[in-house]
Amino acid sequence: MSDTPTVLFVCVHNAGRSQMAAGWLRHLAGGAVEVRSAGSAPADQINPAAVEAMREVGIDITDQTPRKLEWETAESSDVIVTMGCGDACPVFPGKRYEDWQLDDPAGKGVEAVRPIRDEIRTRVEKLLAELAAERPAG
Repeated sequence: MSDTPTVLFVCVHNAGRSQMAAGWLRHLAGGAVEVRSAGSAPADQINPAAVEAMREVGIDITDQTPRKLEWETAESSDVIVTMGCGDACPVFPGKRYEDWQLDDPAGKGVEAVRPIRDEIRTRVEKLLAELAAERPAG
């Protein structure tokens, strides 16, 4: 792993969970991690309830766009965090994988998305601490 690890968050639509996770990691890492997100079947836009839930904690994800998961993006990432993308997620030997079982915010209001947002923050904080511990001394 390089001095700047690359983390890829993947879910089906790249419109809710993966976007919130990417938003949290960008916010909490302060540039120490390269953050990517993608979906196996990307939506047209980010889930408005996810946007609102993140706005409530001071994180703006309105400039993000759902992206299609590309083989090269996954292959060049150090850590791949999946969130319900199933068999569509490629597997590469030597990569660190985590599968986060999280409720899908699709079709839910902001009240239902808040606990998902908060669970994602907890997991992102743990991941960030682990990455910091693994980073080469420099």
